[in-house]
Amino acid sequence: MCKTILLALGGNLPSHVGVPTKTLSAALQRLNGEGIVLLRVSRFFETPCFPAGAGPDYVNAAVVVATNREPHELLSRLHEIEAEFGRERETRWGMRTLDIDLIAYGDVVLPDLDTQRSWRDLALEEQVQATPDQLILPHPRLQDRAFVLGPLMDVAAQWKHPLLGQTVAQMHAKLPAEDVKALKSL
Repeated sequence: MCKTILLALGGNLPSHVGVPTKTLSAALQRLNGEGIVLLRVSRFFETPCFPAGAGPDYVNAAVVVATNREPHELLSRLHEIEAEFGRERETRWGMRTLDIDLIAYGDVVLPDLDTQRSWRDLALEEQVQATPDQLILPHPRLQDRAFVLGPLMDVAAQWKHPLLGQTVAQMHAKLPAEDVKALKSL
């Protein structure tokens, strides 16, 4: 059975290849290989920095990929690509040249339902401070983030969250209007 594997990309600092749009374009080329196949690519969006005032606006995109790599192995490859473009993991939610998040791996829930639920329900002030020490799938806050759901609307609007039972389109429709309006297609 083919799994819908969703990735979200973003960056707000230049890398060795140039501005964030060039970095994301180059990263997409790097993603498409070594056992990973790009199936669908969203438009690029300019999105406000989160949290507000923490730096320049971001460029975000989303992709659907196919791979035989297991989730942890795929995540390791994503981290390798981030490092190739100068990603440094110094500050949680800090500025970065490239971020590639594994958003969903079909209907896989990792590491378990209780851990996933606890991270999903974490208060915002705790989210800023806490960093999980393991892969959590689906991404615990994807349903709250216009900068993820907006690009996903281009490539996987009908993907259904295995725990929330909602499609990307349904989660997107529940976002605050001002968050959706802040997304600007490039």
